[in-house]
Amino acid sequence: MPDLSDELRVLADDMLETMYGAPGIGLAAPQIGVMTSLIVLDCAKGQDEAAAPRPLAMFNPRIVAQSDETSVYEEGCLSIPEIFADVERPAAVTVEWMDPNGNAQRETFDGLWATCVQHEIDHLNGKLFIDYLKPLKRQMITRKMVKLKKERAREAG
Repeated sequence: MPDLSDELRVLADDMLETMYGAPGIGLAAPQIGVMTSLIVLDCAKGQDEAAAPRPLAMFNPRIVAQSDETSVYEEGCLSIPEIFADVERPAAVTVEWMDPNGNAQRETFDGLWATCVQHEIDHLNGKLFIDYLKPLKRQMITRKMVKLKKERAREAG
């Protein structure tokens, strides 16, 4: 378990602000170069534009159960801009984590929330949503990303 210092709580708040500004529905600490086990997410608006925000910061999240039933969502990622693909994942997952106050939490997520929490936990394990795609599709996306990186480098330089 991490020492939930004020510094880590500030990091979680900063990550939520970054995520909302992107705009995105999830962000993992490794995506911003911080190697700690922290994800933030808020899928409330993704399901209902009128919904009140429900920001979650999860320290050391882990999936402890998953459904046999699967669902497919079109996923994108702040780490791979402008790329989207359908990914099949368990339709529901139960996650345990520590909240910013140091309290143990456990919740079962389904729908978009289940997809998002799995996607963000994958980042903590060095996995991207494109890793779930068939090799040819993944290769096409990788080539597109290399080309985009070169274009941006030329524009910047």
